[in-house]
Amino acid sequence: MAPHSEPEHRDEVTAHPKGQDAPIVRMMVLETDEPHKETKKIPGKATFGEILHNHFTNAGKAHDPPLGIETDRWFVIPEKGGTMPKYEDFEGCDALLITGSVYDAHGDDPWILDLLKLLRELWQNHPKMHFSGVCFGHQLLCRLLGAEVRPSPKGDWELGHSRVELTPVGQKLFRTEDDYVHLHQMHQDHVVAPPTVESAQGLLPKGTRVHVWGKSDHTKVQGVYIKGRMFTTQAHLAFDEEMVKRQIEMRLEAGSISDKEAADEAADTADLEHDGEVAAAAILRFFHDEDEDVD
Repeated sequence: MAPHSEPEHRDEVTAHPKGQDAPIVRMMVLETDEPHKETKKIPGKATFGEILHNHFTNAGKAHDPPLGIETDRWFVIPEKGGTMPKYEDFEGCDALLITGSVYDAHGDDPWILDLLKLLRELWQNHPKMHFSGVCFGHQLLCRLLGAEVRPSPKGDWELGHSRVELTPVGQKLFRTEDDYVHLHQMHQDHVVAPPTVESAQGLLPKGTRVHVWGKSDHTKVQGVYIKGRMFTTQAHLAFDEEMVKRQIEMRLEAGSISDKEAADEAADTADLEHDGEVAAAAILRFFHDEDEDVD
């Protein structure tokens, strides 16, 4: 397949754990941004879709028994050479994941509105498709279901290594008895309150339970879980130390982050141990419908 810079095609990569007859899910990653130029030079990190694929692959190999994943990647931003996929391009896909982005999920850029229209069509017509999103993707899926997304009231950012307090549902999803996980953050916007059956305006059946799986001091909706349908995360589960530092650097240079002292303090936390692999494993289990014990 051609690389994502030729948007009329999509990249495909497959992970079959060696020596295992592992079940496979097919995931479409909608790329809504690109990594830092230095990150893109590293093998396996040319795109956010490739980074996420490798992250989920490792989680699948560590699972007992192993879980496989096949990933299609599609870059969607027109002004950067991307195109919006069509409904038909998702034939055979079991799961969809939207990446993080420097764009605002509450914005009305034409491509964002087109993406929301596509997501609505997929949600309505693919009842067994599993939806996930990271940061921007989390916010956009919540917007799809009627939740409000806006900048932090204080205008501050949640950056770097962050403690996320888990709800009982979060503990079940992450399969831990701990009250918290640590994940890397890179956002100012947030979901104000989780979507509801009423706000979703027909996209959620009556009686659907919408769970918030975690919260932090900065952001009360760190992720949303709807059994069999959606599992999102505000934090970046696949960021490593260098990616955190480079993404902060990009935002400082662009002027979107103005508090350099806070940014430098966050960058200094990039090497701390985090639970990104735990988060990847939880979402992969969700894709494989291995979350039966979660209400």
